[in-house]
Amino acid sequence: MLNLELLRREPDHVRVATRRRGLGTEFVDRILALDQERRATITAVEALKAEKNGLTAEIGRAADKKAAAAELRPRIAALDARIAEAGEHLPTFEQRIDAELADVPNLLDGSVPDGSDEHANRLVRASGDPPRSTFAPKPHWEIAERLGILDVERASALSGARFSILRGAGARLSRALGAFFLDRAARNGYVEIAPPLLVNRGTMWSTGQLTKFADQMYVVDGESAGEALFLIPTAEVPLTAMHRGEILAGDTLPLRYCAQTPCFRKEAGAAGRDTRGLIRQHQFEKVELVWVTLPERSFDDLETLARNATGLLDELGLPYRVMLLCAGDTGFNSAKTYDVEVWLPGADAYREISSCSNCTDFQARRAQIRFRRESGARAELVHTLNGSGLPLGRTFAAVLENFQREDGGVTVPDALRPFAGFASIEPDGSVR
Repeated sequence: MLNLELLRREPDHVRVATRRRGLGTEFVDRILALDQERRATITAVEALKAEKNGLTAEIGRAADKKAAAAELRPRIAALDARIAEAGEHLPTFEQRIDAELADVPNLLDGSVPDGSDEHANRLVRASGDPPRSTFAPKPHWEIAERLGILDVERASALSGARFSILRGAGARLSRALGAFFLDRAARNGYVEIAPPLLVNRGTMWSTGQLTKFADQMYVVDGESAGEALFLIPTAEVPLTAMHRGEILAGDTLPLRYCAQTPCFRKEAGAAGRDTRGLIRQHQFEKVELVWVTLPERSFDDLETLARNATGLLDELGLPYRVMLLCAGDTGFNSAKTYDVEVWLPGADAYREISSCSNCTDFQARRAQIRFRRESGARAELVHTLNGSGLPLGRTFAAVLENFQREDGGVTVPDALRPFAGFASIEPDGSVR
């Protein structure tokens, strides 16, 4: 959530930052007007209370207190009524201000380039050359279906479009990817968490998923529990919100968490795009990396987070590039985002496989996650970061496409073999 004090102090800065995202800035004047009314109401209430206290003191000083009370109590009662009436408006002002602020995206870091869409994203670095084949590379779903390790038809019968079944060597390869990612996360100092997959509305709101992305979420009827629960769209949600409402010791930061979870999203991308295969699914698995860190080091930590994600691709031998997202392509919660894009020969294109973001204090303000630099010091908001490290389905697709063989089989990358237990998937679907 945007800092109200910053908006009061630097409204033009907020307008400029919001225009960079291609959004309107009318909210600035609306919030400032509401805030002015709220503050004026507080001032009026304080003045009425002072007047009431003066009358009460006058009764106390009177020689004939009974007579003074009889004369002044009607005025005190009238002041009490006015105080109560004015006070009733304060929560309404605060709710309206919070509602406006909840729809305002994070302020962009100065290093984020201008631009309205992905065409203005900036190449930061690239690694590996796209493989040259002596045969026409096939897309991953065609490879997997021929090997008998992917069954989209039965998944569609079970659940509908954009679901999949992995079987045999496919399920084993996917499981190996998750184990590999978690193993490397542990080596990099992340604490593995097994979080709930269902979270309440407060958790979703505190991490910026509501109300902006409400139409993308799967909701479980909460009548029996008394509250609706949401299937998590990413493990970022429970990992970030674990410390909601807490004040952490500064010397414990940064905290680094990882989790492998299923993720659930109704929205599966632009109409007509990625309708086949494992790139955009309503249910998918992902290893998520989350940092809770000190404000002064969060942008350096973002670089480390991105290297943790790309290091996995380096070990797997997958070509990729890192893109700095432009203003119009940066997500709602983020101040700065790197997209890591892996090469898919079957598509003859780079496709996003990880998005690493610094959310600065935007989520922490909603979730009230704070820290003290030392005992007795003023509590400050932490900064939160998140990134995929990595999604299983998209990495599965990248492995199949980059390591496919002309005979229809797939070679397993060396780094993955200890986790998979095999070195290749042969054309008949068997492993070797």
